[in-house]
Amino acid sequence: MPARALMIQGTGSDVGKSLIVAGLARAFTRRGLRVRPFKPQNMSNNAAVTDDGGEIGRAQALQARAACVAPTVHMNPVLLKPQSEIGAQVVVQGKVTGNAKAREYQAMKPKLLGAVLDSFRRLAAEADLVLVEGAGSASEVNLRAGDIANMGFARAADVPVILLGDIDRGGVIASLVGTKAVIDPADAATIVGFIVNRFRGDPCLFDDGMKMISARTSWPALGLVPYFDSAHRLPAEDALGLPTAPRGTGLKIAVLAYPRIANFDDFDPLRLEPSVDLVFVRPGEAIPGDATLVILPGSKATIADLAALRQAGWDIDLRAHIRRGGHVLGICGGYQMLGRSVADPGGVEGLPATVEGLGLLPVDTVLEGDKMLVEVAGVTAAEGVPFKGYEMHVGRTTGGMRPLLRLGDGHDQGAVSENGRIAGCYVHGLLTDDRQRRHWLQRVGGSASAFDYEADVDATLDQLADHIEKHIDCDRLLTLAREPGLTPAG
Repeated sequence: MPARALMIQGTGSDVGKSLIVAGLARAFTRRGLRVRPFKPQNMSNNAAVTDDGGEIGRAQALQARAACVAPTVHMNPVLLKPQSEIGAQVVVQGKVTGNAKAREYQAMKPKLLGAVLDSFRRLAAEADLVLVEGAGSASEVNLRAGDIANMGFARAADVPVILLGDIDRGGVIASLVGTKAVIDPADAATIVGFIVNRFRGDPCLFDDGMKMISARTSWPALGLVPYFDSAHRLPAEDALGLPTAPRGTGLKIAVLAYPRIANFDDFDPLRLEPSVDLVFVRPGEAIPGDATLVILPGSKATIADLAALRQAGWDIDLRAHIRRGGHVLGICGGYQMLGRSVADPGGVEGLPATVEGLGLLPVDTVLEGDKMLVEVAGVTAAEGVPFKGYEMHVGRTTGGMRPLLRLGDGHDQGAVSENGRIAGCYVHGLLTDDRQRRHWLQRVGGSASAFDYEADVDATLDQLADHIEKHIDCDRLLTLAREPGLTPAG
């Protein structure tokens, strides 16, 4: 039987599209359907390595997990990774193709539609149902020409659309009705229903609101979804999802949230540890004096974020933290910053430059060569504690007499200071591994718990699916999904 498809678009960014698609993927997978998630275009510095050797947005990796399949590059064929306020790295079907400023990318989009439709066809060939996620807002009519993320894709692939609004931010009636008012009538005709997300309180109080939206748009109401309290237990894709306040109890661990922070989901398990008080420190804030461990996370623009780190005064805070006996861990770009120098002779991440690092580890980095995208496993070099994770970086780092990790192929990686309190490596997901996280908590004087992060994610996905099946007419969604009207490839 040919695959059917259904697209979830939103009235704006961060209205819950990714979470709804993940919940639907798990719900329909539990019914025995072969489900595949798909997002034509994504913008995020939180990425995941795929089994086929590329990278996609973290949300699509979570959706693949919800569908109980391995992530592939075709689930997110165009990924934009912001490197500045106006420019981004462009990743097509898992591979970096170059950098583009916002205006340049607008001109590129029509040329990328072929790759988007090719990936969509590939997924449809192995699925019963493809759940497509839009990007940003369906009502961005100023960007409609050449669009490949929302209505441009829906029309090109002939996929029906469900429009999602977020009542928690207010104005949901206006945002849904307003979308119908401003988009092209032919685009509006692709919308087959709407869902209101993140409702709080007595749902009966919004009965009239749902009827009003239906009357003014002619779209059927398909669900009023209450706020999902456990959403914070799942990896967030956008830096908007970073926690804004610590719990105030437990071992304090500070993560430096510089402007181009990347793969910050590395620290989700720490955030959920009952004995840990995780703090994301933003520019303008000081590193807490009572932090036991300070983490320098990954960065999409190492040299630029190193400059931002210094501008925030964090280099001074770090040295005071170390004098107090504190620990420091750098991951990927953060590891590069801890060294003596970072060189970008070819302008991989910006203008060509060589800058002085923080000088806390005896290593030097040159940003050159192909991007490393690979899953890795091994043990800590000193203690033999196992780990698994992935590498996602450009550049090579040399120097350092004491390695932090020993990979499965026998190669050493990372570095540790002479006093053992400063360390860095290229491995993302290090603290997602329960064995390593317990090791690090004990290493810095904390207590390890029996918390199983991977089991917690799967349990939360099941709870999300239960929540969605209770509040969305999933049977109706299946009847609205239809075979895409794609022409054959070639």
